[in-house]
Amino acid sequence: MTLVKSAAQPLAQQLAERFAQRIRSRLLAPGTRLPSVRQCAQQQGVSPSTVVAAYDRLLALGLIEAQKNRGFYTRNQALAPVIQAQAAIENKASGLAVAAQHRAAGALPLDLPPVLPHVPVDAAALIRGMFYAPGGRAQPGMGAFPSEWLASNFMAAALRRFCTTSALNAASLHYGEPAGDVSLREAVAARLNTLGIAAGAGQVITTLGATHALDIISRTLLRPGDCVMVEEPGWAVEFARLDALGMRILPVPRGVEGPDLEVMARMCEQHQPKLFVSVSVFHNPTGYCLSAAHAHRVLQLAHRYAFEVVEDDTYSHIAPDHATRVCALDGLERSIYVSGFAKILAPGWRVGYLAAPPRLVERLLDTKLLGTLTTPALFEKALAWCMTQGQLRRHALQLRTRLDLARSRSVALALQAGCQFAAPPAGLFGWVDTGVDTDKLALRMLDVGYLLAPGALFHANHAPSTLMRINFCTTQDAQFWQVFEAARTEVMRKGL
Repeated sequence: MTLVKSAAQPLAQQLAERFAQRIRSRLLAPGTRLPSVRQCAQQQGVSPSTVVAAYDRLLALGLIEAQKNRGFYTRNQALAPVIQAQAAIENKASGLAVAAQHRAAGALPLDLPPVLPHVPVDAAALIRGMFYAPGGRAQPGMGAFPSEWLASNFMAAALRRFCTTSALNAASLHYGEPAGDVSLREAVAARLNTLGIAAGAGQVITTLGATHALDIISRTLLRPGDCVMVEEPGWAVEFARLDALGMRILPVPRGVEGPDLEVMARMCEQHQPKLFVSVSVFHNPTGYCLSAAHAHRVLQLAHRYAFEVVEDDTYSHIAPDHATRVCALDGLERSIYVSGFAKILAPGWRVGYLAAPPRLVERLLDTKLLGTLTTPALFEKALAWCMTQGQLRRHALQLRTRLDLARSRSVALALQAGCQFAAPPAGLFGWVDTGVDTDKLALRMLDVGYLLAPGALFHANHAPSTLMRINFCTTQDAQFWQVFEAARTEVMRKGL
C-alpha cells in the first residue's frame, strides 16, 4: 500500500514499520536482502533520505544489518529474543495503536510471500506464510482451493451423526485406536483399491494431515545426515522440513515424464540415499504427471539401491484414477503412499493417512504413538461416513468441473498478460514464466496487496527465477493481471 504523509506518523516511521512487521513475523527470512536505498525510494515514491531514516530505525532495533558494499539484510534469527525485546519497547514508544489502524485498513499487508533463505532453510518462515489472512482478496500464490469452493452441507451433517451424547462420549472419552479409526482406514483402503493400490486397512495409518504422514516416515526411516532425493522444482515446505531434521537434500530435476533418471542414478551411486519423495500426479508446482515408463525405472533404482519411494498424492481427488502411481505398480513393496483430505474437503480437520508395506507398519505406528498417541476419532468417523455415502466423491467431481473452467479463464488471462507456461496447464497450479526476477516482482506486488509464489521458493537453494506458481482458482480476475503487468513493467524498467 502507498505510504501516506501524516503528522502523526512520518513516512520514515511508516516504512520502517512495514519492514519490521514482515521481519518480526519471520516472513522475511534471515539473510533476505532489502532493496537498495535508491530502489526502495523508487518503489515507495519517497526520497532517499526517508529510506535512509527508515533503515536506520531498523538497524537500531536490531532487525537488519548493513554489510559493507553489499547492502542491508535481515538479521539471523538466533538474535530473535533480543530483537523481540527491543521491538516491544519500540512499539510502546511509537504508539502501537497507530500500527494497528494501518493493519486494519490493509496498509501493512499480512499475507506476505514466504521466502527461502540461502542457508539454512527456515521451515517456520515458510509455514507461517500459509496462515496469514489474504485480506479479502483472492491471492494468486495461495496453495489450496479457496474456502468458498470447499464449503458444503454434508460435512456438518456428518459431524452431527457423531455428536449425540452417546456417540460423542464414545469417540471422545478415551484414546482412539493407535492406527486410526477402523471405519476410516477401511474406507481409505477401498479408495486405494480404486487407484490400483492393493492395501488392506491394516496397512493404513491415519495422521494429522499429509505433512504429518511425511514427518512420521522421515522420523522412522531417517537419521540426521542421511540423504534424501527430492524433486526440483518442488514443495518448499518439504525442503524446509527435511532440512530442519538434519537431512542432506539431493534435488532431482523434475521433467514432464518424471524425475531425471540419469541424475537419480548418479545420486544413488554417490550418496546412497534412503528416500525419494515424489509427487507423481499433478506435481506441485508444474502440474506434470508421471509416465509409466519413468515409474518403472524409478522402482528399478529403488530396488537396486535399497531406498524407499514416498509418493505424496495430495491432489489425488482432483486427478484421474487411472493416472500412473508408483505405489500401484510397486504393490507397496518399496513404496509408501501419502495423501489427505485438507486440499479437497476440510483443512481444519487435519486428517491424512499413509499406506505402507507390512514390514514397516509397526515401526511407523510406533513413531506416531510417540508423537501424538493417536488421532481425533470424531473427525475420522465423520470423514469415513462422507466417503462411504459417496459425498466426498460427488464433492470432488464438482470441484474438478469448476477447476477446469477456472483453469481455462486463468490461462487465457495469463497469456494475454504476456506470460508463457513452462509446463502444460493441468491440475490446481500453473508454472508461469514472467520474464523477470519473481522475487523482486513478488515484493513489488506485495506492496499493492497481492501474494505471489516466486519460482525461487520451489528450489532447494533458492536460486533466482523468472518463474512463478499461480493458483488457477484465484487468478481469474482481470484486475490482478492488469496490476501484474504494471508491476512487471516497473521491475523491467527500473531493475528493482
